[in-house]
Amino acid sequence: MAKSEPIELVMLVDDNDTDNFISKRIIEITKFAKRVVVKNSGKSALDYLKENEENADELPNLIFLDINMPIVDGFVFLYEFEKFNTIIKDKCKVIILSSSDNKRDIDKIVNNNHVIKFITKPLTESSLEEIKYKG
Repeated sequence: MAKSEPIELVMLVDDNDTDNFISKRIIEITKFAKRVVVKNSGKSALDYLKENEENADELPNLIFLDINMPIVDGFVFLYEFEKFNTIIKDKCKVIILSSSDNKRDIDKIVNNNHVIKFITKPLTESSLEEIKYKG
């Protein structure tokens, strides 16, 4: 099977620096993406998207989003994400990367149109493979 091209840009949104470090390293080691942007709050991730809405090259193809974060959590992030223009919503696909196994949280979030997958932490090489081949 041909090795698929790395994704151009991935964004990690998590308030836990250790989780971000591990996720970033696994993405780099597996060459899953060419670039990784790390945001340690939902608010800074939303600000980044807003600042780059005119610059498609700086918009992530995938956003790995944690649910449980202070102030702007995953749910608020998705609510705000919904208000963005079509360019952002079409380009940026959201994958929930969470330690939460709360069924209600999971059901609520996987029914969101922009969420393509739910992954339980930590991010692993095999979960990245699944995403890559699912497209």
